[in-house]
Amino acid sequence: MKSEYLRQSPLILREFLGYMETVKGRSQTTVNEYFLDLRTFFRYLKLSRGLSDKIDFDNIDIIDVDIKLLETVTLADAYEFLNFVTAERGNSARARARKSTSLRVFFTYLTDKTGKLKNNPMSQLESPKTKKSLPKYLTLEQCLEMLTATDGMFKERNYCILTLFLNCGLRLSELVNLNLGDIRDDNTIKVLGKGNKERIVYLNDACRQAIDAYLKVRPTQGVVDKNALFISRDHRRISRRMVQVVVDNALNKIGLGGGDGYSVHKLRHTAATLMYQYGDVDIRVLKEILGHESLATTEIYTHLSSSQMEKAANSSPLSKVKPRTKS
Repeated sequence: MKSEYLRQSPLILREFLGYMETVKGRSQTTVNEYFLDLRTFFRYLKLSRGLSDKIDFDNIDIIDVDIKLLETVTLADAYEFLNFVTAERGNSARARARKSTSLRVFFTYLTDKTGKLKNNPMSQLESPKTKKSLPKYLTLEQCLEMLTATDGMFKERNYCILTLFLNCGLRLSELVNLNLGDIRDDNTIKVLGKGNKERIVYLNDACRQAIDAYLKVRPTQGVVDKNALFISRDHRRISRRMVQVVVDNALNKIGLGGGDGYSVHKLRHTAATLMYQYGDVDIRVLKEILGHESLATTEIYTHLSSSQMEKAANSSPLSKVKPRTKS
C-alpha cells in the first residue's frame, strides 16, 4: 500500500502522509486509511469540478491535485462528498465518520502545521453519528473450550497465540510484532502499540507456561527473522493473515466461525471483559493494560457489565410478577 500511495499521490498528499507516519508516529494501517479517504475525496473534487473526463470514478488520476485546487474547497464540499459516498459508494456511517476525521486532520495540517492554507474549511465539519454497540466477546466456557480444542502440527504455537490474546488483550499487530527479546525475566512482556507507544504487560502463569512450551518447539534453524517470537511454516515471522487463520480455525472448532461476527479483535474484547468481570480490575488499570489513549474507549466494558446486570435482573422468575387483585 505504501508504494501505491507514493506512486499515485500528489506531492501535497505525500508530504502529509509522511508527516503522519514519521512525526506523529501513526501506524502504517492508519496512514493507509488516510491515503484511501483523501484519494476518494480528491477524485470526487475533480469530478464535481469537471476536471476529469474519466467515466470510471476509481480511475480518476489525482496526481495533479495541488494547493490551488484545495484553496477552493468549502465546508459544503465536504458535506456533499459525504452524501456522494453514501449514495454512490454505499458507505456506512462508520466509514463516513472516518472520512470526516481524515478531512479534518488533513486540512488542519495544511493550515496549522504548514501554513499552506490561511483558513481551515473543515474546522466546523461534523462527523456522522455512528451506532454504539456493545463489543462481542466469548464467555469463559467458550474460551476454555477453544483452548482445549487446539491441536495439530503447530499446537504449541497456536495455543500460545490464543492464550496471549485471551489473557493480555493484545491487538493483532502487537502480537505479530513480538520479538524474543520482548519477553522479560520479571514475567512481563514489552508490547509496541499504536503510535509506536511501548507498554509493559504482565504475564500470568498460563501465559508463561504457554510461552515456555512453545519455545521448546520453536524453529531455530533456517529462520529468516531470528528475533521474531512467532514463526510461520516457512520459517518467517508469522503474518497477520496467518494469525487470523489460526483464530478462525479455533473459533470454527467450537461453532463460532463463519458469519457469527467473531474475529481476532473479539478475543481482545474477551480479555478485557473477563478481566473486568472476574478480576475486579479498576477501569484505569484496564486502560493501561489495553493501551487505550482515552478512558472513554475503555469504559465500554463498564457498560457491558451494566448490560449483563440488567439481563440478570430480568431473568429472575419474579421479574414478570404483578400484584394480585383481591377477589
